[in-house]
Amino acid sequence: MVSEAVRTREIIAKSVLSDSGISQYAVNCYVGCLHSCVYCYARFMRRFTGHPEPWGRFLDVKVNAPEVLQKEVKRRPPGKVILSSVCDGWQPAERHYQLSRRCLQILVDAGFGVSILTKSALTARDLDILRGYEPAEVGVTITTADETLRAQIEPGASPTAARVEVLKAAASRGIRIYAFLGPFLPGLSDSDENLDSLMSLLEGLPLTHIWVDRLNPRPGVWPSVAEFLRRHHSHLESRFAGSASRRLFGRSDLVDFCRRVLYDAETRAVYSADLSSRVRSIAADHGLEPLLRIGF
Repeated sequence: MVSEAVRTREIIAKSVLSDSGISQYAVNCYVGCLHSCVYCYARFMRRFTGHPEPWGRFLDVKVNAPEVLQKEVKRRPPGKVILSSVCDGWQPAERHYQLSRRCLQILVDAGFGVSILTKSALTARDLDILRGYEPAEVGVTITTADETLRAQIEPGASPTAARVEVLKAAASRGIRIYAFLGPFLPGLSDSDENLDSLMSLLEGLPLTHIWVDRLNPRPGVWPSVAEFLRRHHSHLESRFAGSASRRLFGRSDLVDFCRRVLYDAETRAVYSADLSSRVRSIAADHGLEPLLRIGF
């Protein structure tokens, strides 16, 4: 289950099947996420929960989610559902509660399309539900092949290699698979070496597409990232990879560099163009460039 240092609260949900800007619907069985990713954009939700604990140290569990969803699928037209759009449906507490598994079964039985996006190897437990179900896909988010860095920025999530194994297991069961790369931390996980390692992990898999994203300045993200950088990487300078970036900015303190990537329009534009170019070039080396969907 969850650590004693984490506050877990069981709550009663009024609705589970919600409209989504990512898909037609979304199902989130948990509020809060114990993966504790330093770049998580969902930390804005904390202000709606009443929790004084920082993001990553609390979890609200919608213990009646399957019962509510069972009623909702009878009232709403079938469509595509993402599990989960905000907080990972297969985070550690799911091993005990099995809410996402039960909701997944309900959606499949009702004929809804399902798209899973996760950082958890626990998802492999539930692939039996999706075997032979055509309107289903499974995706994993991966940010770095460096396990030391991965453990720092995503301490509660599964190792990168274990996530890739989820894709392999899903594909072996005839389930469509995809990958989400990023968000990349400027000066740390956006190096050519890391991008090449990630593409190597994906090469040869029957992926339908690969999403790629940069770090985004959503509420609460920068304070978390800045604290992480000062704690673990304050000694580093950043070297911009592209020649245009080096000419404009040279080297800089890593914390200041990341701040400018997020909030300075000129730096952000140059950085984004450079990252996109390098991602495309490295993906092409691995035969993956046609699968890319770059979200910036």
